[in-house]
Amino acid sequence: MKKQLLDVIFASDKRKNVLLLLQNGPQEMDALLNSLDTKRQALLPQMKILEEHHFVSHNGDTYELTIIGKLIVEMMLPILKKIDVLDIDIGYWGNHDFDFIPSDLLERIGELRNYEIINPPLIELYEIHKTYHELKISEYVYTAGNIVYPNYQSRFTEMIGNNITIYYIVSEDLFNKIRTESYEHLKFFLESGYFNLYVYHKKMNFLFFTFDDYHLVMNPLKKDGNVDNKYLICNTEDALDWGKELFDYYLRDSTQITKV
Repeated sequence: MKKQLLDVIFASDKRKNVLLLLQNGPQEMDALLNSLDTKRQALLPQMKILEEHHFVSHNGDTYELTIIGKLIVEMMLPILKKIDVLDIDIGYWGNHDFDFIPSDLLERIGELRNYEIINPPLIELYEIHKTYHELKISEYVYTAGNIVYPNYQSRFTEMIGNNITIYYIVSEDLFNKIRTESYEHLKFFLESGYFNLYVYHKKMNFLFFTFDDYHLVMNPLKKDGNVDNKYLICNTEDALDWGKELFDYYLRDSTQITKV
């Protein structure tokens, strides 16, 4: 009896993994067995199901995707990438507000694979996140946010002294606070040639996100609007490209500040 297609794909890890293994071309049965770490008698019934549903075909002991199989795998990959990302810590994604991410980038959330959720100790709660800042020296840092930490002045001064170019998007309220409370520091930053400040004119419903040459970090608010010191960090090339697009999204509705 034929199965529903979703059952064919996802009800068996062996069938799902065979389809993924065959996406790059035909493979012999022995290669599939080695990749799946299974026995022939265990895999053959699953191969038969895939053949009955026209996902794979075989010539002798060599198997390959059919046209239908290739179509199915193309649809599977984005879903599986999203599941892989969410499955690392579904509670974090479920309990935090990610509405600040535009829909096209949410569709590509699978690009944030291999991330970690960091819960900094209380004694480091108000420090700029040394978890990523002290790992490697970057040529640039991009940040958008509605918060600054108490040591931001010394941190920015240190970064400028190291010839690190900073691109910083802040909310209107935060800009007014910085201008009022740290006028001389802000003037120095803007005159340094390394500090590029922008004011975002819409609501910022997140704490901050930032990326440099090596890391993307996001710190969203909880769904109830409360602040959570836990943050997400990811260091893949895809994540950095994704972060750049998120920054550009906020930059489009921002105005550059060149003097105070």
